[in-house]
Amino acid sequence: GSTTGASSAFCNPFFMLCAPDATEFNGDAYGFNLVYSGSHMGCVEVSPWGKTRVAAGIQPEGFAWTLAPGERFETPEAVLTFSRAGKNGMSANLHAFVQEHIVRGKWAKKDRPVLLNNWEATYFDFNERKLLSLAKDAAKLGAELFVLDDGWFGARDNDAKGLGDYTVNRKKLPGGLAGLAEKVHALGLLFGLWFEPEMVNADSGLFRAHPDWIVQTPGNVPATGRNQYVLDLCRAEVQDYIIANVNATLASAPIDYVKWDMNRHISDNYSPALAEQGRFSHSYILGLYRVLQSIVEQNPDVLFEGCSSGGNRFDLGILCYMPQIWTSDDTDAYERQLIQAGTSYGYPPSVMGCHVSASPNHQTARTSPIESRFNVAAFGVLGYELDLGRLTPAEQKAVAAQIAYYKAHRRLFQYGRFLRLCPPFGKNKCEWMMLAPDGSEAVVGEYLHLLRPNAEKPPLRLAGLAQDALYELEVRPQVVDVRTFGSLINQILPVKVNAGGHLMHAVADRYMMPCETERYAAYGDLLMYAGIRQKQAFTGTGYNENVRLMPDFSSRVYYLRRVDAALRTNGEEGAL
Repeated sequence: GSTTGASSAFCNPFFMLCAPDATEFNGDAYGFNLVYSGSHMGCVEVSPWGKTRVAAGIQPEGFAWTLAPGERFETPEAVLTFSRAGKNGMSANLHAFVQEHIVRGKWAKKDRPVLLNNWEATYFDFNERKLLSLAKDAAKLGAELFVLDDGWFGARDNDAKGLGDYTVNRKKLPGGLAGLAEKVHALGLLFGLWFEPEMVNADSGLFRAHPDWIVQTPGNVPATGRNQYVLDLCRAEVQDYIIANVNATLASAPIDYVKWDMNRHISDNYSPALAEQGRFSHSYILGLYRVLQSIVEQNPDVLFEGCSSGGNRFDLGILCYMPQIWTSDDTDAYERQLIQAGTSYGYPPSVMGCHVSASPNHQTARTSPIESRFNVAAFGVLGYELDLGRLTPAEQKAVAAQIAYYKAHRRLFQYGRFLRLCPPFGKNKCEWMMLAPDGSEAVVGEYLHLLRPNAEKPPLRLAGLAQDALYELEVRPQVVDVRTFGSLINQILPVKVNAGGHLMHAVADRYMMPCETERYAAYGDLLMYAGIRQKQAFTGTGYNENVRLMPDFSSRVYYLRRVDAALRTNGEEGAL
């Protein structure tokens, strides 16, 4: 359970129970969840007679809600599903439930735009010129939405001040939000904006005017997190202020998207608005829901994305108001395989915000290929969070190709049936698949963690295909940095070069080596039981379209299209 005031990334309201022999594809699997965003608890108890009892609901620790005769209390709704088709079957049920009954409004089942967020490109250090430069690069490479993150208001030059004062900083944005939004729209992009309305800094006009509006226990010094306090959403006047403030900002400019953040846990639980302090945590969430309901209703065309340092409030309650949630502030491609795979057990890729970020990664300092960063982020709502202008011309060309590929298969990446062919937990690899509802096409992701020379190589076996249907299969055209080869480049090129010299770097900035090509036709049973045929691995000598280079953290994406549903009559496989 959670006691943080939010559903939390530590213990999500979703959990599952599986038979001991259950796999991703076979065996009994139960899934549980709550339509709730606050502190919660899930309990599983086995009796001496082997009977299992499951309970889920509001966190009981510190909770008290005394009812007078005739009073009513409404508990959060609980969700239960069961499948005999293993964990993937259980997930399919929950994914359908989220898409059919939880996500609502204009953006339900609608394709989500490819965005560029400026945060990891600039942090607080930006002006209009720098933002427009980022937006121009985004438009040139095919993105559809530019998002202005933290730092656009008040004295917000760092995370210690300005939070709560949502008045545009005219030094950074002389034309205001409207001026910037109009210029972004003129580039052919949608315009998005970051908020953190539930929080306030001590160094802000809002706090100086209303120091009593923060969550604090009388007689104690209130704790801070990321230099901020939590506003008391148990109080109607605080709710009204947030509703009016956010709505006024959204009315001041043509804003298409909102990233709603919450960057700390709730502590010092007390509100003078409550006679019974055991009501605090639940009252806060009810206040939050009133705020979200009012703002979303007044701005029905805006695409809202929830965020709480990423996944600290990734739950069915938030998804009732916001059609997608930023999955995690950790954007490292390897970490994201574990994060997105874990999230997928209870939530579909269509609600997961997934970004391509810089390398080395800003959270882990890990280096990973730009193609792998995309191949992971593509299995969700794709975005980029880096300075596209600092990419080499070769990398920019690769990003443009990535975005074009994603757009061509966006519906499949966002709303296909997600199958974990091989989850990454405890493995040196990860394999995913998105299958169209009618089975006519699929995309498959294959991810290697650490390369082990001469290691066993089990086949990449697919699932969910029609056994007697013919499929065309093609690997996504990818490129690799020539510097990956190091001094081995001299085993490939007809001339000798210094692998660390200026010539090598000059070439690498403008040219990336194409990866292997893989295109053929095969029947469904062959692809499911024998697996995808792959080219010969790179062994240090010779490199061409028939050689497969897979160093650490490499990956591939395959696309399949059903071309013939007729039964075979001659026993032969098709070939292209």
